[in-house]
Amino acid sequence: MPLPFPGSSVELQPEPSLTRSLAHSVVDSAIVRRRLRFLSVQARSKGVKLGMQSIPIATACTIYHKFFCEIDLDAYDPYLVAMSSLYLAGKVEEQHLRTRDIINVSNRYFHPGSEPLELDSRFWALRDSIVQCELLMLRVLRFQVSFQHPHKYLLHYLISLKNWLNRYSWQRTPVSVTAWALLRDSYHGGLCLRFRAQHIAVAVIHLALQAYGVEVPAEAEAEKPWWQIYTMDTEIP
Repeated sequence: MPLPFPGSSVELQPEPSLTRSLAHSVVDSAIVRRRLRFLSVQARSKGVKLGMQSIPIATACTIYHKFFCEIDLDAYDPYLVAMSSLYLAGKVEEQHLRTRDIINVSNRYFHPGSEPLELDSRFWALRDSIVQCELLMLRVLRFQVSFQHPHKYLLHYLISLKNWLNRYSWQRTPVSVTAWALLRDSYHGGLCLRFRAQHIAVAVIHLALQAYGVEVPAEAEAEKPWWQIYTMDTEIP
C-alpha cells in the first residue's frame, strides 16, 4: 500500500546518481535550488503547525539544507528528510516532538481535510522510516547538528538600533517586524550555511531600513558604516 506523501518510500536506499553533462549543470543546479526552496518552505510550515519555536524551526531548515549539500537531492525522498529534520531539530533544541504528530501534520498538509492516519502497518512503516532517516542524517552530517543562529544577534542589534534612531521614525515604520520576517524567509534557501549569523542579522536590518527609506542618524558624517559597529568585518556594497 503506498504511503500518503508524494514520492515517499519506506526504503532508504539511495538511487544510482545520474552522470550529468557540463552543459546541463547550470540548469540542474537552478532546478535543485528551486526544489530545495519549495521543500524548505513546506518544512517550515509544518514546524509552525506543530507549534515549534523559531530556533527549532531554524535548526530543522539548516539540517535539511546541510544534508542536501552532502547528498544528491534525487538520492533520498526529500519529504521524508523534511519530517526527519523536524524530528531531529526538536531533540537538538529540546523541544521534543512526537513522530505521530509530525506524520499527521504532514499528512494533513498534503491531504487537507483528511483524518489522522490509523495506527496500521502503513503508519508504523512511515514512523520507522523517519527514525532510520534521522540516524542516516546524523551519520552524513557527522553528528554536527548544533548551529549558531542569527536570532539572538538580530534581537540585540534591533534593541540597540531602536535607541539610536528617532523614536517616531521607529514607531512609524515596521522595521523590526520586517527584519524578523526577512530572517525567517532566509531559511528557505542556504544562506544559513553560507554566511555567519552576525552578518545575516545585519543584512536583514539593512534591507528592512532600505525598504522603508529609514536612515540611521549621522550616517553620512560617520567614519564607518553603522553595521560595522556590530560586525567589524561586514562589507555591504
